[in-house]
Amino acid sequence: MNRRDFLKIAGLAILAPTVGCITQAARKARKRPNIIYLMSDDQRWDTLGCYGNPEFKTHNLDNLADQGVLFENCYYAVSICMPSRATILTGQFMSRHRCGFDRPTDYTISRPEFARTYPMVLRKAGYRTGFIGKLGFVVTEKKERPCRKLWKSPEHMPADRFDYWKGWPGQAPKGQYWPKDFGLKESYEKSKRPHLTDIMGDLILDFVRTNPAGKPFCLSVSFHAPKGALVPADVKPEYDRQFEGVKFKLPPNYVAGPNDKLPDLIKRNWRGLGYHRRYTWTPELYQKFVRRQAALAYGIDVAVGRLVKELKDKRLLDNTVIIFTSDNGFLNGSHGLDGKTLLYEESMRAPLIVFDGRLPAEMRGRRLTQLISTVDFAPTIADLAGSPVPNVMQGKSFKPLIEGRDMRWRDAVFMESNFTQFKAVPLAEAKDDPEALAKTKRDSLRCHGIRTERWKYIRFFETEPVFEQLFDLKSDPIEQHNLAGDPKHAKVLEKLRAQCDRLNRYAHDR
Repeated sequence: MNRRDFLKIAGLAILAPTVGCITQAARKARKRPNIIYLMSDDQRWDTLGCYGNPEFKTHNLDNLADQGVLFENCYYAVSICMPSRATILTGQFMSRHRCGFDRPTDYTISRPEFARTYPMVLRKAGYRTGFIGKLGFVVTEKKERPCRKLWKSPEHMPADRFDYWKGWPGQAPKGQYWPKDFGLKESYEKSKRPHLTDIMGDLILDFVRTNPAGKPFCLSVSFHAPKGALVPADVKPEYDRQFEGVKFKLPPNYVAGPNDKLPDLIKRNWRGLGYHRRYTWTPELYQKFVRRQAALAYGIDVAVGRLVKELKDKRLLDNTVIIFTSDNGFLNGSHGLDGKTLLYEESMRAPLIVFDGRLPAEMRGRRLTQLISTVDFAPTIADLAGSPVPNVMQGKSFKPLIEGRDMRWRDAVFMESNFTQFKAVPLAEAKDDPEALAKTKRDSLRCHGIRTERWKYIRFFETEPVFEQLFDLKSDPIEQHNLAGDPKHAKVLEKLRAQCDRLNRYAHDR
């Protein structure tokens, strides 16, 4: 299926905003913009002030939203670190790039594939490229499996593909990759307890300050915060003190202790139940865990403030695009679960702020409701740089939306998850083993689904019978009532099944 056919069957909507849009002549007259892509780790969309949560104190990010464009309905194509990051760089669905934790999507990214990621597209176009932080997957000469076994191997990093490289493969154990290998000895020695996010902030400024005058640059920054208890650096006391006396509101669908209303499939198998017991089982544990996340997120906000000031001082801000998002959401006790990957809103909905210093004043501060997918990021970045979008990218550039132009857009986003906690065997491999086959059909959490303006459809496709969920997000935004078995919604369910099938075929298209 080609992209044109896909856009026809996905369903299309006409967008309205036209006032103050940028003319074609004005776009051509501009210099190529600098592009800075900032990504946090495990951060829910609703942990920013600009998304309605002042408790997290994200003032610098909120200012970017006020001076840029905020997307209300951005969704992860896949919501767990390795495949999500591969999707963002390649502009491909997991089912195509096949880079992740579980079969059949447990391959590495090959060097020829990496040559078609957005940083490499821009480097070929003359941009100076940099990468700071957690890449999240490994790059090998040819695709090989299992990627998971190579995840912590620094020798499988594309360091030689970037002009400026300060990255690591997977998680970052303290002292293993940072900061001794980053070349900022002074940054490390000025504190007895170096804070990883602060060091990354130093590296961001180092990249900007060392950029040759007049050369466009593309910097990708992947923070390791606010992963909470999994982050290697201690919480900086100065940042933690920002939240003294703050009582964080519980999510509206938070469940203390076990949630008896969860589907049996999830109660039997999902690792997020264990995380919930450890971090968010009681309101008291929730307060402790989320305060830690807030303090770590505050460190990112400080780094963003430092970056913006540096760009202003160097008179670069007016020709720079800053994109902020996260690699996946986090349940934080919603539905009585923790972790991510399941296709609930708290796991799948992404923050997305795009600041474009070239936008006129009347185009700033907009909040757009179109359905964006993280598969769209790579083609959008290529488009912003004025580079052709590689045909292998499956996403669609939303640059026209940023600029306020009329365009047709999709009416659904596709989401998928193959994460099974490394236990279940794919049906194709279990077919000759009756015991393994029965267990796989019972326990598989592999799923895919779609999100439209009103509906969420989820299909756990390996169970027998197939287990489905249908939520009316207009009347049930926190996804408490599964309508898949309700005869009143049979026609809606049938329509969404067919739409999900079409988008699933496109995601697998090679």
